[in-house]
Amino acid sequence: MGCDQNDLLRVDPDRLWQRHMDMAKLGATERGGVNRAALTIPDVELHWLLASWARKRNFAVEIDDYGNQFMRRAGSDPHCPALVSGSHSDTQPTGGRFDGISGVLAAVEAMEVIDDAEVCTRHPIEVVIWNNEEGTRFRPSDMGSAVYVGDTPIERMLAATDSEGVSIETAVDSLRARIDWAKVRQLGTPIAAYLELHIEQGPILESENIDIGIVTGIQGTRKFEIHVIGEEAHAGTTPERNRQDAFMDAVAIVNALREIFYDPEDIVRFTVGRFEVSPGSLAVVPGRVLFTIDFRHPDNDVVQALGDQVAEVCKKAAIRCTTEVMETRSALSTSFECKVQQVIEKCAKQRAYSFKYLPSGAGHDARYMNSFCPSGMIFVPCYKGISHNEKEYASPESLAKGAQVVADSLLMLDEMI
Repeated sequence: MGCDQNDLLRVDPDRLWQRHMDMAKLGATERGGVNRAALTIPDVELHWLLASWARKRNFAVEIDDYGNQFMRRAGSDPHCPALVSGSHSDTQPTGGRFDGISGVLAAVEAMEVIDDAEVCTRHPIEVVIWNNEEGTRFRPSDMGSAVYVGDTPIERMLAATDSEGVSIETAVDSLRARIDWAKVRQLGTPIAAYLELHIEQGPILESENIDIGIVTGIQGTRKFEIHVIGEEAHAGTTPERNRQDAFMDAVAIVNALREIFYDPEDIVRFTVGRFEVSPGSLAVVPGRVLFTIDFRHPDNDVVQALGDQVAEVCKKAAIRCTTEVMETRSALSTSFECKVQQVIEKCAKQRAYSFKYLPSGAGHDARYMNSFCPSGMIFVPCYKGISHNEKEYASPESLAKGAQVVADSLLMLDEMI
């Protein structure tokens, strides 16, 4: 059953929208956004709710050792690996209602309409919720997919702890206890192909009135933690010449970094997203500062060259303090397979949806899946490109069109892979 034969395969826009609104209640903020860190109580409840939907349809539910959750509709050929679609459910502390979860719900909707139409697929179809994509509770980010494909050793990641000392391993145990009927998924279980829907998190599709973005690839990134180490002193009695003020040196370092990362073409993305001053007391000269760098660029040579300068710039810019630089994450730019992009294009055309090829400036789990199996991404427009913000918004119509392309693409991939 191909994209040109599936007139009966229609997603339900009202059901899809209502599910977005229901999920937004789990971790809802007062300003209309969502704060749902990985495997906190609201996130575990979301996992349970989706697992319960799967259980009602007799779909299998599996959880791997890192907490990635899979829900599977069986295929006719027991030897075929699954076609998988999904995204993540965790958010930033002031996140929106659509980042990540839209990809999960689009995949659920696709699997359910295929099931409702009683389509017999050769491959199993699975929905995945990747654990800890945002990396706000456990660092670093994008670890669910990275661990699954073997990019990152699981032992080190399971030992990672949140600000209260809770490890990922303990959090995964809580998830398993809540969904006690789920079976164990083996990390690295083969996957035939992977599709991920996401809001664009940029303004292009909305500004050009385009329905579907076909993602060509994801730009490279390097992430750092910088520790500036000085010495606490009394704010009223210590002369400036005797101070080892970590804050002042940290400011000098950030300014020096801004100079080397300045790009007149505005392609470089350089962000200091976290800045912590210790001890944080009014009458104490700061003795320590921690700040982070998130640097991105589509050219791997630029990613390498600029990232390699960070440690030396920090050392030279610090006047009276010492610095420690730790690179917490790096990933090269990746390009998605043409054949998956072509499937998405064909399905968009057959629904008479407008489309545009474009790269992703943000990182996604599809980056790591692309090294493991044929992968692709579908973008839908979002209001003014706003994301990681409580004002984030995507329309019911855009979400439904995206989910429709996911469903159609899964069926086409089932025929061709």
